[in-house]
Amino acid sequence: MVAEDTALSGDRSDVENEMNMKLPTCEDGDMAVSACEALSPSDGPQEEARDPKKWKWAVMFLCFYGFMASIKPGEPFITPYLLSPEKNFTREEVTNEITPVLTYSYMAVLVPAFLLTDLMRYKPVLIIQGVSQVVIWVILLLGTSLLEMQFMEFFYGITMACRVAYSSYIFSLVSPTLYQRVAGYSRSAVLLGVFISSVVGQLCMSVGNVSYYTLNAISLGFVSFGLLLSLCLPWPKRSLFFNRLRNQEQKELAAAASKSELDKINPKDAVPSSASRWKDSVILQMLLEVRNVLKRPNLRLWSLWWVFNSTGYYLVLFYVHILWNKVYPATENKHVYNGAVEAASTLLSTLTSFSAGYVKIRWNVWSELVIGLITALQAGLLLLMGTTDNIWVCYLAYVLFRGFYQFLVPIATFQIASSLTKELCALVFGINTFLGTILKTIINLIFADKRGLALDVHSQFLVYFVYFTILTVVYFVCAAVVITRHYRNQPAEGGGTDEQAASTELHPVAADAETLSNGKSAKA
Repeated sequence: MVAEDTALSGDRSDVENEMNMKLPTCEDGDMAVSACEALSPSDGPQEEARDPKKWKWAVMFLCFYGFMASIKPGEPFITPYLLSPEKNFTREEVTNEITPVLTYSYMAVLVPAFLLTDLMRYKPVLIIQGVSQVVIWVILLLGTSLLEMQFMEFFYGITMACRVAYSSYIFSLVSPTLYQRVAGYSRSAVLLGVFISSVVGQLCMSVGNVSYYTLNAISLGFVSFGLLLSLCLPWPKRSLFFNRLRNQEQKELAAAASKSELDKINPKDAVPSSASRWKDSVILQMLLEVRNVLKRPNLRLWSLWWVFNSTGYYLVLFYVHILWNKVYPATENKHVYNGAVEAASTLLSTLTSFSAGYVKIRWNVWSELVIGLITALQAGLLLLMGTTDNIWVCYLAYVLFRGFYQFLVPIATFQIASSLTKELCALVFGINTFLGTILKTIINLIFADKRGLALDVHSQFLVYFVYFTILTVVYFVCAAVVITRHYRNQPAEGGGTDEQAASTELHPVAADAETLSNGKSAKA
């Protein structure tokens, strides 16, 4: 449920990563934008060459904003707060009526947020995110009805969708040569904020013995300060799609105006109509090229992993705090350890993401097997969480579950992003994220929503176990096919096979411009 945002400050940010893969990473859509920027640089501002202090201060301020916006000590304790006598909602209401709204809201807002982020050049979307955060905590403090809590989840969906603005904003401040470095800075700021937030929240509960209401009031103060910081952010002059294309159109019109009258009356050299310009536009060509991208086995595999495994991962994050409350309904606030567990899982996720950069295997051969093994481990952990009565076992299983997922996220990001242009990369990741959101919505509607089966939280975790088990079987079957085919063809290929399938370490590579179906370059 709202547990999701705790992870998403670190996880929901889920995606902002430096593609050296030896730095902490984030997840999903946010990470996708960062990876695309880092691996496929394009023309960027050159202010740092003339005024290095200006861009350094801008990056520092943005990182400070990311850090402060991630500090919400009450976030790991929202579910216990809703179930406590202070709010007095039933577990069925939280599970089947309040939590599902988050998924529906996120699906509805995701595409508009992505388009507005680029069209409005980041800052307005960050302000919208800040306003949504303030509204969330005001509702938590003052709201009492079921409808008000559903509105709270609706605004959570908005904050999730708007996180892409932060992950991509920082690349508008510097030139491509600095993308990797600043991506590490921005991501580290968020991770540090999430970690400190969870630790502070746990200390307030266990040592300070403060009430949930007081902790949420403290969180409201932090998010209000984050909103003020967003108002002070500089407004970038460029973005990935719309503003860049607008500048190109202005240049084309200027070139057309400079033609001689003789050229203008020549039908062959006439200025193309708006319809023909749209037909030949880069965005449309990239949409058509997505179909060709899916024909590549490696990109298809990791894109499908992104859609299906991230779906299961986020469903677990949505409902795990409700599960903890059912396994161990603590009578005293100081015995609720959600903050400590979230801090531990954030730290382990950072370490596993970091370690992914040192893995050297033949990904073209072993990808399916590695994914299958990790998915099988996650399925086992879900079965353990869904059946155990020991809260500490449940805590440990959750920490490991998140760590395994975070290990594969940077690998998937690199495998997808390294061979695509920045624009096509952002489009592919955006489609993957949106498809995953649709799948989450369908599963939520069937199994969690009161209009569907309205399963209790333990039954839902058994459904997630079955879901990951099915994925495991599919991955193992695909692995058997790929490995068998590889070793069957190896003798015929001779000595070149070992050289072509050499162990690969995840480092950034210089990606060539992706050729579109019509022979044009996506970097045109």
